[in-house]
Amino acid sequence: MDSKQGNATRLKLMETARELFIAKGVDRVGVREIATKAGVNLSLMNYYFQSKENLLEQIFENSIKEDGQRLRQILNTDKPLEQKIKEYVYEYIEVLSNDPLLVPFVLSIIHRNAEQAPRLKSVHTLYNTEIFSKQIKTEVDKGNIKPVDPEQFYISMVSLILFPFAIKPLIKYRLGLADDEMAKVLKSRKEHVYEMLMASLKK
Repeated sequence: MDSKQGNATRLKLMETARELFIAKGVDRVGVREIATKAGVNLSLMNYYFQSKENLLEQIFENSIKEDGQRLRQILNTDKPLEQKIKEYVYEYIEVLSNDPLLVPFVLSIIHRNAEQAPRLKSVHTLYNTEIFSKQIKTEVDKGNIKPVDPEQFYISMVSLILFPFAIKPLIKYRLGLADDEMAKVLKSRKEHVYEMLMASLKK
């Protein structure tokens, strides 16, 4: 099998596994079921991933690697704090809107591998906030914003972004929304979240 065909097979297995994991739960899906649905020989499945745990880790890394790098770049720029917060909130919500199953999938992996997940490179990339934290401290020292714990602020920012996606079925039921209406509600949170965060910083 040439490398191009091999990569296509590997990606097909990962996409199939991701769909099954989301639909049925990670622990209720076996490698044989993944291989069968993907139309791939089980021996090839074992060749590419060796185990379901390795498959899970690679899907997880692949799911958030590119987006994580882009979001981290926003936090690491030398732009003004207010502009940086706005760009981060808007981009993060856009990412999640374009892949609505990303949050439940990532959360399921984190809870299943609570000790291993935080050590993955993609997680470290996404949630490395050292530069952002220093910028907040500098703005506090200059008297430009209210005194605030940078890590607590970041946790609040991410929570405001992620939580509606994590409980989307409950929001849809509570508000009686169709899928397209729910998508509009989530996208409309960009400005709402940004304004809430800035209001919490203004003196």
